[in-house]
Amino acid sequence: MSAQQNVVVAVDGTSGSGKSSTCRAVADRLGLRYLDTGAQYRAITWWMLREGVDVQDAAAVAARAGEPDIVSGTDPLGPTITVDGTDVSVEIRSDEVNGAVSPVSAVPEVRTRLVDLQRAIVGDGGIVVEGRDIGSVVCPDAEVKVYLTADPAARAARRALENGADDVAATEASLLARDAIDSGRAVAPLTVVDGATQIDSTDRTLDEVIELVVGLVMERV
Repeated sequence: MSAQQNVVVAVDGTSGSGKSSTCRAVADRLGLRYLDTGAQYRAITWWMLREGVDVQDAAAVAARAGEPDIVSGTDPLGPTITVDGTDVSVEIRSDEVNGAVSPVSAVPEVRTRLVDLQRAIVGDGGIVVEGRDIGSVVCPDAEVKVYLTADPAARAARRALENGADDVAATEASLLARDAIDSGRAVAPLTVVDGATQIDSTDRTLDEVIELVVGLVMERV
C-alpha cells in the first residue's frame, strides 16, 4: 500500500467546530475511511439510557460498559452506527443523549472499551478519525494531527442550525458546558497535543478548512 493509503489523520476539537463535515469530506477526497468516535460515545450513552442506567452513577455505567455491541461503518459518504444490530444514527443526536454523553464519556471503563474498539478499526491506517482524544490517546502516532476549533458564538450558530434549534444562546451555553467537562475530566481530556496543527474555522468556509487539511496530508505523506 502507498503511504497515503496507510495514513492516519487524527482530528480533535470542540463541538460545533465543523469536525464531522471536514473529516468526511477529507476522507472522501483522499479515498480514505472515516470514523466518528463521538458517535460511539453517543451510542453507548443511548444504550445506557434505554437500559435505565443512572448515567450520573459512574460505577453503574462502568458495570455495564462491556455489554452493548457497537459497530461503526466507515464509509465517509454514508457512515453508520449500530447498537446490538439496531441503527441508532438518528437517536444518538437527541437532546437526552446530548445531556448525558459527557458523564458517560468520563467513565474510565467506557473510554477503555471504546478506545480498544477504535484502535481495532484504525488497524493499519488509511483513515480519518475525529474525536476529542484521537491525537493524544487513540492514535498518538498519527502522521497528521489537527485541532479544529471556532469562536463559541459561531459554533453555537452552526449547531443550532444543524439541530433546528431557535435558542442559539442556550446552544452556546450547552457547548461551553460540555467543553468544560471534557477538558477537565481526569481521563483523556480534550487538549491540543504537541505536533497538532490548530485550525480556527470561525472565519473560514467549510471548503477552505477541507483544503487546509487535505494540504496537510499531502504535505506530510
